[in-house]
Amino acid sequence: MTWFAAVARLRARREAGVLVTVATVRGHAPRNAGAKLVVGRTETWGSIGGGNVEAVTIDRAREMIAAAAPEPELIDFALNDKVSNRHGVQCCGGTVSVLLEPLPVVRAVAIFGGGHVGLELARILARHDLDLHLIDSRADTLTAQRLAVLDDAVARVRVHHTPLLPEEVLEALPPGTHVLIMTHDHAEDAALCDAALRTGHLGSIGLIGSAAKWSRFRKRLATEGGHDDAVIDRIKTPIGLPDIAGKEPATIAVSVAADLLRTFEAA
Repeated sequence: MTWFAAVARLRARREAGVLVTVATVRGHAPRNAGAKLVVGRTETWGSIGGGNVEAVTIDRAREMIAAAAPEPELIDFALNDKVSNRHGVQCCGGTVSVLLEPLPVVRAVAIFGGGHVGLELARILARHDLDLHLIDSRADTLTAQRLAVLDDAVARVRVHHTPLLPEEVLEALPPGTHVLIMTHDHAEDAALCDAALRTGHLGSIGLIGSAAKWSRFRKRLATEGGHDDAVIDRIKTPIGLPDIAGKEPATIAVSVAADLLRTFEAA
């Protein structure tokens, strides 16, 4: 498997990893500069030459995977028999620098509702390295022509048409997905709020709407849904930055996106 296919596999599995590259070589070494190795929690793909260099690098890569917020690292190796090595001697005679680049699990965001605000928000979030899920019960909001504005997205965009029960998508979302509820139908919003509170693996939950809407929802979530106050408080509403008061869809979308990015940074 090629290194970029291995990176894609880790992303698809939502597993952290490290991309290892031989950055520089002086003298003799097992591999030339540019050789790559991908390290996952339990698997590796490719090779930077084997021996002590590769073994030490894999050990360090797995320490990075286990760390909270690893930074790229450069490790230097002298390949001679005078150097004490953890995994045996390599006496090729040269020196090697190896770059380790973390491949974190990308964040996931689900936007329920592809209306004017939802589409503007998707356009902004699509410029970020995310798994972006767009969910709507209306087929006409998810046409290829309407979503063509996302064709150059950095994010991996996944579209879900759910004509009957949009809340069923919640269970299939990746762990930690941040959910934003902004459908065209208050009844649909209410059902999604209830279902999101019953889905334990989600990240933050945000609901668009007025104070009056939330007052009705909160009472319904308590009386009909049986949720206590601490559980209901998982839902953030209103969403967006409070000092941005504009009501144009693009303005609301900028506000909501900025608020979500703050949530990312605080995590």
